[in-house]
Amino acid sequence: MRPDVPPERRPLHTGETATLTSRVAARLRRGFRQATSGLRLLPNFLIIGAARAGTTSLYSYLIRHPDVAAPTHKELHFFDLNFALGVDWYRRHFPAVPPGNRSGMITGEASPYYLFHPAVPARVRATVPEIRLIALLRNPVDRAYSQHQLARRHGRDELEFEEAIEAETSRLEGETARMTREPDYQSVAHRHHSYLARGLYAEQLEHWLTHFPREQLLVIRSEDFFAEPAPVHAETLRFLELPPHELGEYRAYNQRPYEGLTQEMQGELSRYFAEPNRRLERLLHRDFGWD
Repeated sequence: MRPDVPPERRPLHTGETATLTSRVAARLRRGFRQATSGLRLLPNFLIIGAARAGTTSLYSYLIRHPDVAAPTHKELHFFDLNFALGVDWYRRHFPAVPPGNRSGMITGEASPYYLFHPAVPARVRATVPEIRLIALLRNPVDRAYSQHQLARRHGRDELEFEEAIEAETSRLEGETARMTREPDYQSVAHRHHSYLARGLYAEQLEHWLTHFPREQLLVIRSEDFFAEPAPVHAETLRFLELPPHELGEYRAYNQRPYEGLTQEMQGELSRYFAEPNRRLERLLHRDFGWD
């Protein structure tokens, strides 16, 4: 090509054309969703956590129901990370329906950080007070170790598990108070290095239950879900007042093999969580069998 041809008049190559077309299409989709946000549903249900407890699998099963319309993606993180963007931003991620929604279609999302984030329950209550909430709770020892494996795999933590557990208190010191004081503050440590704190389920659920009646919350023991997903899926559909819908296959999502905990660490963490687990059982009048 002649060197004196201005760049803006230079023909695009195939790859550049595809990239430009993709960007234009994405911009048009965003514009359309924003323009039609008033016609879009807000969620009827939220899978609020816990992280590494089966939320991706349950969400994947639910959106295969003919009466459930999926959002743009599983984790919208509106109530924790994107609340300042406003409800119209949130709406545009959900499907549009005719006025009145005579079809009875429902929708929902799954952001596992919701259970743990201190500001989320009040924000959810103010935005969608009739929402149905679903919490999956996994043995907190196994959950903590699984979260650390994920953090290591994604490069979010350079410490070994035992070191990360020892550092957790100092890492999280003052973070919850700052998040409460500064609503827009996002804490990396609170979100990614809270291996033990996220397993203190009773205090998290107590916070949610100050904003919502117990009948709007379904608590699922993850070990039951992992062992027999079909009946747990059926129970969830009943909770959401949806017709039965059996799936031909209940694939487990986000499961990867990794070396287990040492017996010594397993015992140490089991002792750490013994009283918090009893507090959870008193709260829900249910034996989780983790001890």
